[in-house]
Amino acid sequence: MDKHSTKIPKRLNSFQIIVLGFACVILVGALLLMLPISSANGQVTPFLDSLFTSTTSVCVTGLVVQDTGTYWSLFGQVIILILVQIGGLGVITVVTCLAILGGRRIGLFQRSIMQESVAAPQVGGIVELTGFILRVTFVIELLGAMILAPVFCKDFGIGRGIWMAVFHSISAFCNAGLDLMGSREKYSSMTSYIDHPVINITIMCLIIVGGIGFLTWNDVRTHKFKIKHYRMQSKLILVVTLLLIVIPAVGFFIFEFEDMPMKQRVYSSLFQAVTPRTAGFNTADLTQMSEGGQLSVIGLMMIGGSPGSTAGGMKTTTFAVIVGCAIAVFRRRDSVHFFGRRVPDETISVALTLFFMYISLPVVSAIIISAVESLPIMTCLFETVSAIATVGLTLGITPGLTAVSRLILIVLMFLGRVGGLTLVYAAVSGAKVQMGRYPQDKLTVG
Repeated sequence: MDKHSTKIPKRLNSFQIIVLGFACVILVGALLLMLPISSANGQVTPFLDSLFTSTTSVCVTGLVVQDTGTYWSLFGQVIILILVQIGGLGVITVVTCLAILGGRRIGLFQRSIMQESVAAPQVGGIVELTGFILRVTFVIELLGAMILAPVFCKDFGIGRGIWMAVFHSISAFCNAGLDLMGSREKYSSMTSYIDHPVINITIMCLIIVGGIGFLTWNDVRTHKFKIKHYRMQSKLILVVTLLLIVIPAVGFFIFEFEDMPMKQRVYSSLFQAVTPRTAGFNTADLTQMSEGGQLSVIGLMMIGGSPGSTAGGMKTTTFAVIVGCAIAVFRRRDSVHFFGRRVPDETISVALTLFFMYISLPVVSAIIISAVESLPIMTCLFETVSAIATVGLTLGITPGLTAVSRLILIVLMFLGRVGGLTLVYAAVSGAKVQMGRYPQDKLTVG
């Protein structure tokens, strides 16, 4: 063969396809939101505002530079909701669904991409799992909308109320945190329903169900209440999720919201414990919380939801492995284990890497934004953690940020949704095979 012959282009790996898929959907969404029909005033929306809104929708974050309920028209809100649904399920899952409905055969390479997209343990049964994800999503979102509809129809009228119910049900299940409550007060989120039982309980349940993860729900479907047959990951997710709701709720009740009536205090404490992982709704004014309370929320946002879910953050399992690793060191154990199963060393290395990324990136970004905007570092850190953990909770500074700071948040939201390691693996294609190992030597730490 001639040495000057054309080389066969290298196929994109699964990580690159996932990253490019999200990037393309964000770009298309931004262009659609720029159209005059997308804004309530009929004007062309600046590209950076449209890009930010499209990114926060696809990355199911919830940070906004324009109030969703008042700035965008019905057409714009529909586009945003479609982007939220695609982002919540995952671009690959949506494309796979369309391919299945179109009667196309799903090959092995496509199945491997689907496996990476939903964090499934194996390729086998991935198409069936995708169908299960779609069915669960449709049923839960429909049920949530039906429960919310009577309340919203009473407050906003039948047509508007049904739309509000559908929008908030999907937004809550996808852990997006975008809302349409700006018609009452801009950027007010769910504060007008601070002690409404139906709104509070329904939204919290949607957030929790969406954040637990489809793989865990598949375990529940398969084994019902026989918890001992669940995979270690599912058991760990359920335990950590419960602890991360109960402990912060008790802490918020004791140390925060002291001036509220008892009913509001109970609902506020519970809601603010659930929503940081990683929904972005709030029923209380977060700026009125103490710095300790805000720091607790930052910690919850960093942890986020669970693998294979609609939530972001470094994930509950990552947090559990980090804690388990510390406990193993304290007890002089040579391994980390849960429920009688040992955690592989590779998993511990990945968890430590993710922990480092979710600590360093928002801190560095907060320092830059603080310098650019002349804002307190704590306030900036709250926004950057909210962005990379795809939460959407805010202390109110995002709409007033300059272009540089908004671009930083856009990058953090994208990184948080596709996953830091996914982005790294996409950039560094092809793993180097290690033929040998260096000699070991002692290193003192601590």
